[in-house]
Amino acid sequence: MDDIATARPAFRLGPATIVWLLGASQIVGYGTLYYSFSILADDVATTFGWPVAWLYGSFSLALLAGGLVAPIVGRNIDRRGAGAVMTPGSILCALTLLGAAFAPNAVAFTLAIVAMQAAAALVLYDAAFAALVQVTGSEARLRITHLTLIAGFASTLFWPLTSWLHGLIDWRQIFVVFAIANVVVCLPVHALIASQRSRMTLIDSVGEGRPDLREHQAAVPEHLRRPILWIITLGFAFSGFALSALLAQMVPILTAVGLGSSALVVSALFGPAQVLVRFVNMLIGLKRHPMAATLIGVGMLPLAILILTVTAPGAIGALVFAALLGFGSGLKSIVQGTLPLALFGSQSYGARLGLMAAVRQTLAAIAPFVFALLLNSFGAVDALLFTAAVAAIGLGAFVVTAAIHPTARS
Repeated sequence: MDDIATARPAFRLGPATIVWLLGASQIVGYGTLYYSFSILADDVATTFGWPVAWLYGSFSLALLAGGLVAPIVGRNIDRRGAGAVMTPGSILCALTLLGAAFAPNAVAFTLAIVAMQAAAALVLYDAAFAALVQVTGSEARLRITHLTLIAGFASTLFWPLTSWLHGLIDWRQIFVVFAIANVVVCLPVHALIASQRSRMTLIDSVGEGRPDLREHQAAVPEHLRRPILWIITLGFAFSGFALSALLAQMVPILTAVGLGSSALVVSALFGPAQVLVRFVNMLIGLKRHPMAATLIGVGMLPLAILILTVTAPGAIGALVFAALLGFGSGLKSIVQGTLPLALFGSQSYGARLGLMAAVRQTLAAIAPFVFALLLNSFGAVDALLFTAAVAAIGLGAFVVTAAIHPTARS
């Protein structure tokens, strides 16, 4: 395996600067490649004469494509450095957005968004987490928390922004604007991160490389690593199923349970809730093992769904749902990076995140389509109860992990 180049860069970026730059790229990345879909889906389906459920089926296929390429992306991040992977990824994301914008029919649009989600694997959280581990060393856990704190504004900004743009221009023009945003914002950021590659050491050679990375050694004994890796992978995957199902159709599901015109306002609470819980975790959570935040965050997901189901169409229950869902999502996005680092160390970190993402994305891929079918066939209540049950299974996986691993349990 090739080592990351060690030539000294013309200038060095401080860790805080790197976090802010990556935060901006993650806001644009998630906003343009993921959160905007639910706002534009109805109009796109009408343009092509497809049922909305079919369009969500194509989005599920796209998320699956992202999961399938994730292990390959992770291995390349370990070998070449995260910035060197994220930079061409920004260009690919822009090109796929343009492909969606100019798609002549539904099949071409489906191919474009499949390619889009595959390209997204090169630039979103897993790649950004690996960049922080590579560049900031022993500060990685803190910097991952900072990054997710900033990037938590993606939904808060892009749900209303996309809705506002949709009142001015059509969905094709919106995709063009989003493609430009990836080139103007994300591409320069990722190129700058790539320029810092001399500060990195091949993660697989951590014992021979930077001393500040030696802190991140495996805490799990060798004989438990494989079973615990698969248990937490399934935990994140089942929890991710619930989040993917709800976030892909946040506004439609709130409308379906009776919120009406208030649905967009209630959904806007999700983003600030993510930011708030990440801020609290930064203040008091870093002294504890990431398993604590994992259990709390994942546990909030089924609770949030049950509250919405029981209280709908009450506005207060919907607000509590959006807040708890934001809290759970906010913590989950952090611990997906910090829990594997704490349990397994920084050796092969990118490849491990890629493997976990493949399983997680497989379930996330089918979630919007399954949820749309359940919603259309059985109604909002049954669809929500099924999603809550899946989220509870995810919580159970981490309870098992905490029970069998003494360090995590403490």
